[in-house]
Order: sequence, then C-alpha cells, then structure tokens
Amino acid sequence: MTDSSASAGAAASTGTAPSGGPGAGEPAGPRTVFLVAHTGRPAAIRSAELVVLGLLKSGIGVRVLAQEARDMPLPPEVELVGACTPEVLAGCELLIVLGGDGTLLRGAEFARGSGVPMLGVNLGRVGFLAEAERDDLDRVVDRVVRRAYEVEERMTLDVLVRTNGDVVHRDWALNEAAVQKVSAERMLEVVLEIDGRPVTGFGCDGIVCATPTGSTAYAFSAGGPVVWPEVEALLMVPISAHALFAKPLVTSPDSVLAVEVQTGTQHGVLWCDGRRTLELPAGARVEVRRGTVPVRLARLHHASFTDRLVAKFALPVSGWRGAPH
Repeated sequence: MTDSSASAGAAASTGTAPSGGPGAGEPAGPRTVFLVAHTGRPAAIRSAELVVLGLLKSGIGVRVLAQEARDMPLPPEVELVGACTPEVLAGCELLIVLGGDGTLLRGAEFARGSGVPMLGVNLGRVGFLAEAERDDLDRVVDRVVRRAYEVEERMTLDVLVRTNGDVVHRDWALNEAAVQKVSAERMLEVVLEIDGRPVTGFGCDGIVCATPTGSTAYAFSAGGPVVWPEVEALLMVPISAHALFAKPLVTSPDSVLAVEVQTGTQHGVLWCDGRRTLELPAGARVEVRRGTVPVRLARLHHASFTDRLVAKFALPVSGWRGAPH
C-alpha cells in the first residue's frame, strides 16, 4: 500500500510511502481535513471538539457533515456539508474518523470513494483499522499539522451477485463479504468454488470471504487465520459448517472465490462489511475477487503488526526473552 494512485492497490496488498509536504509534492495552499465521528458517543463528541480546535488553531480548515455537527459544539469556522457522499471530501487532504469499528468502516466508504487517506482514532473496543487511541488526540493533531504521517493502501474486495446467470448486484468490502443464512432453524446449503472449480459443499450458517485486513474481524470470529496485512491473499472461512472438511482456505490474491446458494434450500443474505446487505434467493451465486480500488490508510508510526495484534487482543507474552544476542 503505497502513497500513489488508487489503482496501485490492485498490485499490492499493502505498502507505505511518506505523505510528503510542501516542496515534496504536496500543495502549499490552504489545507482542509474532513472529520467523521460517532456522535452517539459522548467520548466521540469530546474528542471531536478537541481535534477540531487543535486543527483550527494551526490554520487547518475542518469540514463536517451537517447532520453530525448538530450533535457537536463546533465553532462557526467549521465548514458544514449536507451530502453523505465521497464527493464532499473534494479538496481534503485527510479524513479523520473518531469511533469504533462500525464508524471506521463507515469512514472507509468515504475514503475508498474519494481516494482521501483515512486516519482512524479508536473509541471502541478493538479498532484494528485505527491508528491511534483516544489518549493520543494531541499527538494526532500534531502529526497531521506537521504532515508527519505515511499512507498505505489496503486491499479491498469486489463483489458480484448473479441470479439465473444475470448480474443483479455489485458491491465491495474492505473486511469481508459474508453469505449467511436467514432463519435460525435451518442451515444454508452452499457449494464453494475457487477459480472456476468446485471445492466442496455443505450446510452451514454462512461463508466469509475476507481480505487480510478482514482476517481480524468476522473471519477471525469464525475461526479463520490471522493474516498479516502485507500478505497478498484472499480468505474463505466457513461458519459452523456441518461437514468433515470445512477448513478455512487461503488463496492467491488473483483467485476468484464463489459461493453458490443451492436450489431447494432457504434463501440467504449477503453482508458487505456488516453495513450493506442484499437478499440472496436460492440459486444465487456470489463471486468475490480482489478489488480494483483500495482504501488508503494514514499511519503515524511503524509499529509492527505483531505488536498491534498483541496489544489489541491483550495476548499473554510474559516470560518472553527474545532471540539471543
């Protein structure tokens, strides 16, 4: 994930590059940052106020959705926009998102559609997409003001749904596309396919197709492997499958994964990042491939993913002595 054009995400799962600055490719004119916050949380409102005041004091303009501004005590200098579309980020150098995983995924929709890098501040429980915690707000503002951040691109998924051979829906996901059953009392009968060849079929609660970024989200909860972000791969993870062979599968990033909902079974539902949903009739086919447009994430430091994993899940590492010197 490099700090380059959005199309570069199709060539790499992850990579970093300096964000630049005046004299290094960045414009020296007025600067604007877009802010998204979970205004249903008092902590997010307080955090948003601190970030806004810090940026304005440093001469950086702030843009906020009008519907969110109603819940926040913001100064009049803040620019308000009404539309909830990626176009409202035009002219912004950064998207700062304050909230939990759901808010960060909402911010990712803006980031992908606009190409503007997203800097997440975690106000929830885990927040693997976040680069900072609520205690880091002063540091976040300082690094943004100094342009002391790098940008990486995260692989996404392009999702296509067919019924009777016809394409009826197109979507995308940063974490995962999940095909799930609808009724609790009946399993969903599916056949899995990779690169045009059938692999296996069974009854299950669902199937998760995920990116390395999504390996620590729904796929992780379903028993899938943790995949380091720089690994280029796609994951297919069964959920509560009634079968002897129902192991998580890790494929090439250029593979095409497909889930076919069997005819004669109950209908299913497609969830993309837990935010966008589509009913799947019996006989529907969901195809998942590497996305052509990545999500760009701003990074403040070079902490290893291993350290992030240990911190987020509070893994027990006491007693570790390290390699001998």
